[in-house]
Amino acid sequence: MIISIPFGKQMVANLLDMSPAYFGMAMATGIVSLAARRLGMPGIAMTLFLLNIVIYGVLWVLTVLRLMHYPRHFFADMIDHLRGPGFFTMVAASAILGNEFVVLTANYRVGVALWGVAIVLWIGLTYTIFTAFTVKQKKPTLDKGISGGWLLAVVATQSIAALSALLAAHISQPYKLELNFFALSMWLWGGMLYIWMMSLIFYRYTFFLFSPSDLSPPYWINMGAMAISTLAGSLLIINAPDAPFLLSLLPFLKGFTVFYWATGTWWIPMLVILAMWRHLYKRFPLRYDPLYWGAVFPLGMYAASTREMISALEFDFLGFLPPVFLYVALIAWTATFFGFVSSLLHRYLIARPPSV
Repeated sequence: MIISIPFGKQMVANLLDMSPAYFGMAMATGIVSLAARRLGMPGIAMTLFLLNIVIYGVLWVLTVLRLMHYPRHFFADMIDHLRGPGFFTMVAASAILGNEFVVLTANYRVGVALWGVAIVLWIGLTYTIFTAFTVKQKKPTLDKGISGGWLLAVVATQSIAALSALLAAHISQPYKLELNFFALSMWLWGGMLYIWMMSLIFYRYTFFLFSPSDLSPPYWINMGAMAISTLAGSLLIINAPDAPFLLSLLPFLKGFTVFYWATGTWWIPMLVILAMWRHLYKRFPLRYDPLYWGAVFPLGMYAASTREMISALEFDFLGFLPPVFLYVALIAWTATFFGFVSSLLHRYLIARPPSV
């Protein structure tokens, strides 16, 4: 029985089914911290930043332990159509933490180090996961094999674009030009990847049966991927005076940044309606799942990206939106974190050996 296993062994046993998308917790914490900083809440921003350093470190320790103890399951998850894209949260979490070090502490060395980690992870995961999906012999049908979680690949790409643009604003030539060009290239590729994936996801939405269990929290990444694309585009617009090729593309940058923002905004009412259908009409139970961090992240990112777009394009009439979404994101983060702590306590009580 499970309670007869010593707590240490039980903790290792729990790693067997650890979700590859658990780095979404660091993504969500990081972007809410950044949004709070941009909207004049430095105390909350710094508290979440310090907490996120701990979260990021602990998640890496658990990930390495899982790789050591359950390598077969670890790599099986990586080539699984539903669980594999969750590994891209490692990339986004690294890049967003790098953003925090730059914005909150002006620590560019750590920011560059995390930028390097994110790029290495992005290259390794992109070509491992999508090559495996291409050549594997047994593949699921579209309705069983794709979800909003696939868009984490877009989020990972755009997180690198955003951190590259942020670093480019704080370094001297000649690297400023190269970093801005790299940020532009990643931004464009992320947009193309969204179009490919969103076409399949929308097709799955509208032409296959949809049950409440299919509507997992990562579907909020439909909006989050566009929000982070808006953030990266806004940073490129701000950087344009220091890079001639960006200046020549300024109308294009502005147009596509608004395009990304408008697409993300369209998704918000749709996702709210679907969430109500899932939990109120279909009475699907609302309980903690690590995938819920994938719903917190888009809310924080929408607040941060809208604030950045307002600054880049002088859209002051949208100024009411970032504070509203920041408060919603803070509420969602608090509720999800409470669920996480409750889940940990529950597992601890189950795993604890009975008292003599």
